Amino acid sequence: PSAMSRRVVRQSKFRHVFGQPVKADQMYEDIRVSKVTCDSSFCAVNPKFVAIIVESGGGGAFIVLPLAKTGRVDKNHPLVTGHTAPVLDIDWCPHNDNVIASASEDTTVMVWQIPDYVPVRNITEPVVTLEGHSKRVSIISWHPTARNVLLSAGCDNLVILWNVGTGEMLLALDDMHTDLIYNVGWNRNGSLLVTTCKDKKVRVIDPRKQQIIAEKTKPHDGTRPIRAIFVADGKIFTTGFSRMSERQLGLWDLNNFEEPIALQEMDTSNGVLLPFYDADSSIVYLCGKGDSSIRYFEITDEAPYVHYLNTYSSKEPQRGMGFMPKRGLDVSKCEIARFFKLHERKCEPIVMTVPRKSDLFQDDLYPDTPGPEPALEADEWLSGKDAEPILISLRDGYVPIKNRELKVVKKNILDSKPPPGPRRSHSTCDSDFSQPALEEVLEEIRALKETVQAQEKRICDLENKLCQFTNGTD
Repeated sequence: PSAMSRRVVRQSKFRHVFGQPVKADQMYEDIRVSKVTCDSSFCAVNPKFVAIIVESGGGGAFIVLPLAKTGRVDKNHPLVTGHTAPVLDIDWCPHNDNVIASASEDTTVMVWQIPDYVPVRNITEPVVTLEGHSKRVSIISWHPTARNVLLSAGCDNLVILWNVGTGEMLLALDDMHTDLIYNVGWNRNGSLLVTTCKDKKVRVIDPRKQQIIAEKTKPHDGTRPIRAIFVADGKIFTTGFSRMSERQLGLWDLNNFEEPIALQEMDTSNGVLLPFYDADSSIVYLCGKGDSSIRYFEITDEAPYVHYLNTYSSKEPQRGMGFMPKRGLDVSKCEIARFFKLHERKCEPIVMTVPRKSDLFQDDLYPDTPGPEPALEADEWLSGKDAEPILISLRDGYVPIKNRELKVVKKNILDSKPPPGPRRSHSTCDSDFSQPALEEVLEEIRALKETVQAQEKRICDLENKLCQFTNGTD
């Protein structure tokens, strides 16, 4: 009983965190959420946009909506379509709110520039296409602190690190996983990875040394998929299943992977638990696919280490879930997390709040948090440098930065590989068409392209000015 009474009085400012769905008109309606069976979260959000993987005939697509564009989504709203098979995962770049990456069953990863205005037509041209996997790619994740470093993991049991700014492969971790990779997560400064795999192992990997530095076989005894994420102090949090198919959570210390710091049983349900971690509050939120609830726990240094806080319950099961980075939250309302819950036909934001009476900025709820500036360049990281995220204060709220172009500096692609597409036979091409004439046409196309891009930028700048003008007069 003493343990029980001690647990009741544990002091925590997060003891009364509660979740609340937004009002009906603040949801995003009439979205055909993808039905692909895949344990991905299907949704990615940042302070400017919500992106959702959608059903699409004969290819793969996702929709990108400005956050403010709530309500019914026009059925002709443009999509991002370029993949030739379903999109399996999407992730916003942490250092540029207009850049998103997508991974697909078509074995490629594509990186897209999303304009601040809503385009008229589908976006069909990625900034860069990353080709290196031989099977479908189900996981992508941006490096937390290095610019343009992107990780992808495929059903070829391969993890690849890319420099998106050059379109090149930086590292391929190919001999580490003997089976399907379930999930991959970075630690806070991006020096280590944690992965879970169908071979029932959790591995901690130093990607630059291409070494497994710690591994744990069967952190959970059950056969269903395990998930793992880094939490504070390099500890690892896992979700999985017991031998009796009960869902479990575990907390592990890298330096002693044998025994869990904490292992708790939760319930019997076969939905995989997607963990979302907020480092600023040390809260882990568990969203089961197909569940209608979000359970949340605070992780501390005292027993039982993983403290149950509460459960947000609703009637409808979730098909997927987006998790807003801290800088996208409303600090004036003491919002400490916002989820974007996917239903079959809509996306419903759910706001997690700490009840406070004061209207003043609550600095204990909002320590400085990672901002949009990368701490390292890709080559610095590759050469062995590490850096903590560059932090910003949320005291006056966060105002998203204007659209910055992602520039890809590639070697001349024509030098290295034949152009894609069907090979044209000579008969269809007038062989008298001289090389200089061809050069001239190409030069003209290049000039036209530059003009169009300049106009695009000009229009974009004008639209941004117009936005500021109209926002300023509210």
